[in-house]
Amino acid sequence: MTRLGRGGAEVTSLGLGAAALGNLYTPVGDEQAQAAVRAAWERGIRYFDTAPHYGLGLSERRLGAALREYDRAAYTVSTKVGRRLEPADGTGDDLANGFAVPAAHRRVWDFTADGVRRTLEASLERLGLDRVDIVYLHDPDDHAEEAFREGYPALEKLRAEGVVGAIGAGMNQTEMLARFVRDTDVDVVLCAGRYTLLDQSAATELLPEALQRGVSVVIGGAFNSGLLADPARHPTYDYAEAPRQLLDRALRMQAVAERHGTTLRAAALAFCSAHPAVASVLAGARSAAEVHDCADQFATPVPDAFWRELRATGLLPPEAPS
Repeated sequence: MTRLGRGGAEVTSLGLGAAALGNLYTPVGDEQAQAAVRAAWERGIRYFDTAPHYGLGLSERRLGAALREYDRAAYTVSTKVGRRLEPADGTGDDLANGFAVPAAHRRVWDFTADGVRRTLEASLERLGLDRVDIVYLHDPDDHAEEAFREGYPALEKLRAEGVVGAIGAGMNQTEMLARFVRDTDVDVVLCAGRYTLLDQSAATELLPEALQRGVSVVIGGAFNSGLLADPARHPTYDYAEAPRQLLDRALRMQAVAERHGTTLRAAALAFCSAHPAVASVLAGARSAAEVHDCADQFATPVPDAFWRELRATGLLPPEAPS
């Protein structure tokens, strides 16, 4: 376990991202979700990340139910604030937001101090917990002023009160995360999709700043929405169809991996975890089989010759750690 920044929370080097347990894109049954969490536990994963956004609270409910059989002191849970859930009268589903669940609630952007506390209280109820270990401000891209003026101070107060162990922000961009690292006292930031084999934009400013200031980084989206898991079968990048140039690059990387007796999945996870600022890599999985595969890939050493060829052919910058 690695302690996050100066906070009181610890994470395993591989964590389980629970968005899929909220029926991301396609339905997942309760038993399948529970089996995925149980498989993660069997493989030594003790860090679990969720959010109200994931399936309009379904991910939190399922994760909390699955973790109930384990000692609370033995695992770390993170959730997020910024999208408050309100009951909705509408019918239909939530697929427009990516989740195959009934549209029984609606999301309300709310980074106010009151909104942060209300959102966290609702998350604790869904999780069935009296505390969470880490709370992130979730995607404050278009709400920067409110997030810095009210949301962050509210989290800081919750940390001081001992309600949470660590605080931070989680986003799909690097510029605002770097601002959180520079201008606040966050313990950790969650950077999704911006430090991968295909996108190293976090290495320009965010990761060096975090390393210098003792702020931990959790990496999500190691497979860039599937493209680095299997580019032939899942040519999606950042939740959309992959541009041809990126698809070709991923296929070339996959060919290099096969030549060196490894997999692109193993390389993608190894690359994310190699940077000294990174405390944990989140792997999203919707079944026990996917969890076991991610754990197997994460534990597989990637040959040095693979990295040398990537650099020699320009598929990876020469300065990138691996």
